[in-house]
Amino acid sequence: MKNWLRKHPQVRTIRLAAADLNGQARGKRIPTRFADKVVEDGTRFPMSVLNLDIWGEDIDDSPLVFESGDADGILHPTERGFLPMPWLDAPSALLPIWMFHEDGRPYGGDPRHALRAVVERYKDRGLTPVCAVELEFFLIDDSGRKLQVPLSPRSGKRRKAAETLSIRALDQFDEFFTDLYDACEEMDIPADTAISEAGLGQFEINLMHCDDALRAADDAWLFKMLVKGLARRHGFAASFMAKPYEDYPGSGLHTHFSVLDKNGNNVFDDGGPQGTAIMRHAVAGCMNAMAGCALVFAPHANSFDRMVPGAHAPTGISWAYENRTSSIRIPSGSHKARRIEHRVSGGDVNPYLMLAAVLGAAMNGIEDGAEPPAPITGNAYAADLPQIPGDWKSAIDAFENSAEVKRIFAPEMVRNFILTKRQELHYMQELTPQEQVEIYLDTV
Repeated sequence: MKNWLRKHPQVRTIRLAAADLNGQARGKRIPTRFADKVVEDGTRFPMSVLNLDIWGEDIDDSPLVFESGDADGILHPTERGFLPMPWLDAPSALLPIWMFHEDGRPYGGDPRHALRAVVERYKDRGLTPVCAVELEFFLIDDSGRKLQVPLSPRSGKRRKAAETLSIRALDQFDEFFTDLYDACEEMDIPADTAISEAGLGQFEINLMHCDDALRAADDAWLFKMLVKGLARRHGFAASFMAKPYEDYPGSGLHTHFSVLDKNGNNVFDDGGPQGTAIMRHAVAGCMNAMAGCALVFAPHANSFDRMVPGAHAPTGISWAYENRTSSIRIPSGSHKARRIEHRVSGGDVNPYLMLAAVLGAAMNGIEDGAEPPAPITGNAYAADLPQIPGDWKSAIDAFENSAEVKRIFAPEMVRNFILTKRQELHYMQELTPQEQVEIYLDTV
């Protein structure tokens, strides 16, 4: 890590940052000359900082605050090391960190440790999950009271229409996307295909598959930070909020995953289109935990505006082959790449908690040898299916009472997440829809 700074002598300041439960970067700014101390000894801040609400406020009834004296955790750099911050004017570096107890134990309320614990369950069976994510986001002109598509830097015009898979829409913001791909190269984020989507100023970028789930989540977390920061340099906003426009589809964060054995073989591959029994067990685990984990996949008030019938976001719990109306899709293609696509999450999720929920649920099913119902065909919205919780309060209650959730997340994580979301639910009800959009636009 120290060698990186020596190779980048222009870097003058460092941001030390960990992801809180909402995926917000929390940490400190330090001069580069103090970097060696952080690398060797870590840094400290209160454990409660990873359990703030969406406004950055303490949780009123959290045992992490007054009850415990607001005790510190110690945070050490992750294996990612130093990264450039191309969205800032001054040369700066980001050092991702995660939290531990004083005695070296992982802190159970850290989202990255939640994913680490799930990955350990796979390792114990000689298995390795391979993950890829697709991130949808909006480019938005938020300079006025009404959100709208930014003016095209090329034409100076505002295109107020859906532009599904439009090359013209991509070309309108070519300078932004060129800078974004260059920045992803600098940060070693594996950005692949970009397309325009069905919403106003909506785009999707896929990140390449990775056999390190922690790194895949890091990539998604860093990518969201980069896109939002870089957009501001170009004079507009980028937002991963689930549903900024009432009349257009919202943004999802779809996850593809397969599982390798110790010899590198895909355990979902049976040589044909159906997939193996292990794949079906994983599908069943994902379905069994879907209602309980809905709060992870839809963590905010705005999240549920996206999850309505016919809006390209699943509402029923189902699986299918090559069917984008289902919540679990088995894509077609080469049997060697047989995988599961989990389609429930919005773009506003915490990537660490989302991947922990998806992979943890799949492992529940593998451990249990669970079998899913028959795959559906046709339009899932028209089928009689068990439903994903359709509102925030129901999702909080389902998370709290789910036996599957308790197998995936540590008790401290479950408690902290519930307390956080109940506080946000209480205070968000006092805000107008416009005020809710203002808080979500830049945060999630």
